[in-house]
Formats: sequence, C-alpha cells, structure tokens
Amino acid sequence: MDLANLNAFIAIAETGSFSGAGERLHLTQPAISKRIAGLEQQLKVRLFDRLGREVGLTEAGRALLPRAYQILNVLDDTRRALTNLTGEVSGRLTLATSHHIGLHRLPPVLRTFTREYPNVALDIQFLDSEVAYEEILHGRAEVAVITLAPDPHNLVRATPVWDDPLDFVVAPEHSLISNGRVNLADIAGHPAVFPGGNTFTHHIVSRLFEAQGLTPNIAMSTNYLETIKMMVSIGLAWSVLPRTMLDEQVASIALPGIQLSRQLGYIVHTERTLSNAARAFMSLLDAQVDLPGIPA
Repeated sequence: MDLANLNAFIAIAETGSFSGAGERLHLTQPAISKRIAGLEQQLKVRLFDRLGREVGLTEAGRALLPRAYQILNVLDDTRRALTNLTGEVSGRLTLATSHHIGLHRLPPVLRTFTREYPNVALDIQFLDSEVAYEEILHGRAEVAVITLAPDPHNLVRATPVWDDPLDFVVAPEHSLISNGRVNLADIAGHPAVFPGGNTFTHHIVSRLFEAQGLTPNIAMSTNYLETIKMMVSIGLAWSVLPRTMLDEQVASIALPGIQLSRQLGYIVHTERTLSNAARAFMSLLDAQVDLPGIPA
C-alpha cells in the first residue's frame, strides 16, 4: 500500500476537503485526487462521497481511517526504534504546546535544548492544549507540553511539571474590589469571560461552581488568555487567569477557602517508541519539576 496515498487519505479525512489536504501536504488538488484514485483502485472500494463541495467518508473510508493511522504510526515507530540504536540525539522532534506555555514556561527549556542538542530540528506547533492532545493521540506530534486533562485518555501518559495557580481577577476599579469580602456566589452574579467551553481550564473552573450549586454568568468566551486579560482589564467582566499573568492591569480577588490551580506538563502516547530527541527533551522538563514557577 502506497504510504503517500495513505497520507493523502488521512489529510482529506481530517480537513474535510481535497483542497485542504493539498494545502497541508503542499500538493495540487489534482495530485491529491490522483493519489486517492490510486488508493481506491488498489483497495477496490470508494473511500469518499463527493456531494458538491462536501466530502465525507464512505463506510469503507471510515473502516480504513483507524487502520491508516495504525499503519503510519507503526512505520514511524519502527524508524525511531532503528534510529535510537545509534544513541545519537538528532533528527526532527515534533513538539506541540499551547501559546501560554510557549510564552511563559518553555523558553528556558528550549534555550537549553537547542544549545545541548544542535543536531535536532525542532518542529514546534502552537495549538490549544486540547488540539495538542489530539495530535499526540493521532501520532502527529511526539511530545506535547500542555494544560493536563482532568481525565486523561488511557493511551496518554501525562507527567506534571508545573503547578499553575489560578486567581479570580477583575479590573482594579471593579465593584467586587470595593465591596470588600466576597464569596463565589457574589462573583457568579457578575458577567464573566471564560476560556472556551472545550478547554481543560474551563472544565476546572466550572467544576468549582458546580460543586457549590452555582452557575457562572458567562457573557463571553475565548481560548486566548491574553485576550481574556484585556477584557478583564477594561472592566468588561471577571475571569480566572494563571497567577503568572497578573500585573497592575488586573486585580486579584481572594476567596476564603478556595485555592484553584491546574497542572501543566507533558504528554506522550503510551504505545509510541520515543526518539532519543524526545527523551532528551523530556529529561529537561523533568528537571523543571522541583523548580519554582517561572514568572511571566
């Protein structure tokens, strides 16, 4: 089975279009179509239904997709295992990380890694933690440094590195500041800007309110913490931000008996052979575990 054809098949399945697959693989749409035609001819089945601009997997296509992932992952795994025999730390390391961690936590680690292992080509993908999680599950990234999921998948091994305290924040002139002592119910009555509902951080904060029978008044949501901070700073809403992001633009609200935090760390696929480069990078992350949080 031609691996280039399988890659084209996966790209179409994930992007939902031949043109999107072409952009991902840096190929023309006719070239993508030719690869799929070859694969369909070889397997003697139709893999996609094409209805106008809509492209969907047929029953055969849905059956092939998990097997296509498996075939490519086994091949990549074999290549890494053979390369590891040399003991060299070289080659390409595909690393996924969130924008926040990439800005506030990783720079010292990356600086050390590139200095100690100059023969490694780093491919860094900045993604939401939840998307990076899927990249690991599907084998498109070798290591992801993210906000760890509260309930990790059984094929994912998660290693905590940093405890990331979260603070309730408002604009310095917000009424919640002038009201003195406040509780979670007081905060729930004011408009909030939350991380997107699909994010791990959203689930962590929502569980806190649910445990007390409260529903926060979520007026807006965005996955970008810098945008949340801006919205809070101009008085549009309250929110929850990592303590490393706090400065004079926002004011922290202390809630008696409540300490909220999330775990930042790295994940790998449990059934994947890790490259020497990945192991070296993970060792540097492990060395960060007992260090205090790096200020923003």
